Amino acid sequence: MKEILETIILNLVDNKDAVEIKEVDGEKSIIFEVKVADTDMGKIIGRQGRLARSIRTVMKSVVGKEHKKVSVEFIG
Repeated sequence: MKEILETIILNLVDNKDAVEIKEVDGEKSIIFEVKVADTDMGKIIGRQGRLARSIRTVMKSVVGKEHKKVSVEFIG
């Protein structure tokens, strides 16, 4: 799952070295903390948060097979 998120994020940003993805796995939930460079934050969030919402939707569909909740947090 982390690999899918990493592939999506790396294809969106310019500064690929600044991308850090931390996975916090709980009993019933998974939290992904995505840290990117400040200059790439707008590219990840998109206009009115549409791209961020789409990334979260994709991750929810991937994790749905495991019956867990997923949360993707973007940290600047």
